[in-house]
Amino acid sequence: MQQHRAIKARFPDAILLFRVGDFYETFGEDAIVASKVLGITLTKRNNGAAASAELAGFPHHALDTYLHKLVKAGHRVAVCDQLEDPKTVKGIVKRGVTEMVTPGVATNDKLLEGGSNNFLAGFHADGGRVGLAFLDISTGEFFVTEGDADYADRLLQSLRPAEVVFRKDLQRSFKETFGDRFYTYPLDAWIFEEQYARESLARHFETRGLKGFGIDDMPLAIISAGAVLHYLRETEHPHLGHLVSIQRIAPDGHLWMDKFTIRNLELLGSNVEGGHHLLATLNNTVSPMGARLLRRWTVMPLKDKASIDRRLDLVEYLVRDTDVRKTFREAIASCGDIERLVSKLPARKINPREVLQLCAGLGAVGRVREAKLGAGGDPYLAELCAGLDPSPALRDRITRALVDHPSVQLGKGPVIREGVDAALDDLRGIAGAGKEYLLRLQQQESEATGISSLKVSFNNVFGYYLEVTNAHKGKVPPTWIRKQTLTGAERYITPELKEYEEKIMGAEEKILALETRLYDELLEHLQGFIAPLQRNGHLLAILDVLAGFAENALRYHYKKPEVHEGTELDIREGRHPVMERHLPPGESYIANDLLLDPTTQQVIILTGPNMSGKSALLRQTALITLMAHLGSFVPATAARVPLTDKIFTRVGASDNLSGGESTFMVEMNETASILNNLTARSLVLLDEIGRGTATYDGISIAWSIVEYLQRHPGRPKTFFATHYHELNELEERLEGVRNFHITHKEVGQKVIFLRKLAPGGSTHSFGIHVAKMAGMPPSLLERAEELLAEMEGKHLGTPVDMPGRKNGTPQLQLSIFDAHSETFAEIRRVLNAVDINNLTPVEALLKLSEIKNLLK
Repeated sequence: MQQHRAIKARFPDAILLFRVGDFYETFGEDAIVASKVLGITLTKRNNGAAASAELAGFPHHALDTYLHKLVKAGHRVAVCDQLEDPKTVKGIVKRGVTEMVTPGVATNDKLLEGGSNNFLAGFHADGGRVGLAFLDISTGEFFVTEGDADYADRLLQSLRPAEVVFRKDLQRSFKETFGDRFYTYPLDAWIFEEQYARESLARHFETRGLKGFGIDDMPLAIISAGAVLHYLRETEHPHLGHLVSIQRIAPDGHLWMDKFTIRNLELLGSNVEGGHHLLATLNNTVSPMGARLLRRWTVMPLKDKASIDRRLDLVEYLVRDTDVRKTFREAIASCGDIERLVSKLPARKINPREVLQLCAGLGAVGRVREAKLGAGGDPYLAELCAGLDPSPALRDRITRALVDHPSVQLGKGPVIREGVDAALDDLRGIAGAGKEYLLRLQQQESEATGISSLKVSFNNVFGYYLEVTNAHKGKVPPTWIRKQTLTGAERYITPELKEYEEKIMGAEEKILALETRLYDELLEHLQGFIAPLQRNGHLLAILDVLAGFAENALRYHYKKPEVHEGTELDIREGRHPVMERHLPPGESYIANDLLLDPTTQQVIILTGPNMSGKSALLRQTALITLMAHLGSFVPATAARVPLTDKIFTRVGASDNLSGGESTFMVEMNETASILNNLTARSLVLLDEIGRGTATYDGISIAWSIVEYLQRHPGRPKTFFATHYHELNELEERLEGVRNFHITHKEVGQKVIFLRKLAPGGSTHSFGIHVAKMAGMPPSLLERAEELLAEMEGKHLGTPVDMPGRKNGTPQLQLSIFDAHSETFAEIRRVLNAVDINNLTPVEALLKLSEIKNLLK
């Protein structure tokens, strides 16, 4: 317990799993927490002290299962192992923490998701600038970047790190800026010194500086990366040989989407339970490496035309060449998760079956290269395949060293192949011939003594022994030594049997020692191949994603988009990639044409009935643009997509009550973010702006937003869906603004949504019809129809001219300002003119009568 207390003092904020024999034990507060999280029994023991201590434990072989539960519950866990063999030590065995597991430094397969990275993020801020580092210790990927707080917010929301470390004094500002949804851990200030960070990185990568990585001019990012490396060492992760490079994320290198857009377009997850999202729809990869890469591509689309075209051309090639595509996908599917397998090499945590899986991956690399060499074709494909290294010598070394089906753990079955080591083969011959020898000995002794029921057995107390029933006890030779008397039998040993026992038992221990040494030699040899193996994994991931794009194109009739440097967005028969995949059986998605061009049709005002498909049309426009920038074919018969630097969406409504923000405030925050970051190459998609407040206010805000976008110097392409039919007036007043609506057909008392885009505005929202579809009571619907007719009759009127605005543009008086508004204004005028202090009771009654007459 003194040993436990000393180790626990070094890790006070972690649950300490303390190895005692065949169990991991927890004590005190750790035991109380562990018993609740793991559902294991909480007991007490005295431990030689006056007061008892709580105790909870589990078998050591169940570590992976229980460790997973503790970390997923948000706990830091220190694993304390026995560092000596108890058989060779007198007294207390030496113990020490061999691994600290937190959400951001997990390497155990049960703690990781194959299709997404498990990033540990480093964060540092100074003077309005933010530095970020993202490290996935399970794959060796290491990224750094710098930018403002909005850029940092977008990356944190997109890459979703499992844990974020920062300087202690930044804890409050971090949570105020980025929320409390991240698991965080504060570190001491001295760790965030730039010189310390530069030295740590240079020492790790064995370089004189950081210029070779292209990050030398990013001091805040360097500090963040240095803090991440420090944290890994602090959490007992010294084996970082798989961190061979660090990559810069250029803020202007990707199509920019703010966190609202990523959420509104449902790129990584649905906003409703059980809903579908783009990543799942596009993910046709066959390896975990490809799935992780596609996830990163989805939130960081390309912005460079040449790079986009390279991907599109390769997808086109793979669409045409079925044999190559099929070979690629079959080979990549068989290679396993190379990136995560390689990351286990430095710490020697890779088991024999996983090494054999790495060998299978090298075979897959060879098949991919052979398929490419026999096909000719695309230059980008040639470049990717040229970077692949099948390492035939390494593959041969592994296959010669390991048996075809090795055990997962040394000592649990054969691992090293016969013929590798002569001494090992001899020992296996001794151990393997044991059964035959014992049968021969049993038969020999039975014939010599005449004891027909004689049998040779084994137990942990006596080892091997001869068992004789009482009926034949008198035939036992005097040279046999009696060891145990049973009710119906006697047990004996012989010098010959004990000699063989020592020989066979010693052979098993020597076999384990030899296999361990030979396996360690193989792992040492593999250390020199970490970088090429990682490169293989990354290149196969790229091929996996692009081959999946080609498979999507064929299966779902996607077409190659033309990404151009002009400004025109022209989509022919476009479809929503997610919605069309999940339609009811027999129902097909209604395709639509769309044109956005700053010179002729910069802003589309889209009106139409509720549930007619306005929001779907907005989203599909953004998703088709995004897919083109990923290098994917798109759900359309043809598409000319301009090179886009930013996609903005404002779709749907939601409260942020915990942050003290109403639906309308959230809406205005998101819209302000859009208007303050526009460029000439932006695509803006707005849905129902202004509906979160009073009707008059909402129309005024929506109207002025359209004017602002139309007059913006960059003339950003804008798609504006609204229920405010009054905005249709803008087509006649503003150049480049065009009205469109979603068509419908009325058949008797029913409305059929045709979901087709057509020129011209709409004047009806069919809200009552939607209420009927939702199952509202008939009496309620009838009353709503009556009220609607009454209100429409009162509110219809001729707009009146208003005084011109300062810029000379005529101001529209909207038809919804009805007679009631004028009446209330007159009442306000009358009341303002009254001098209450000098008003007699009779005058007060007369004024009241006058006001009442105004209301008639």
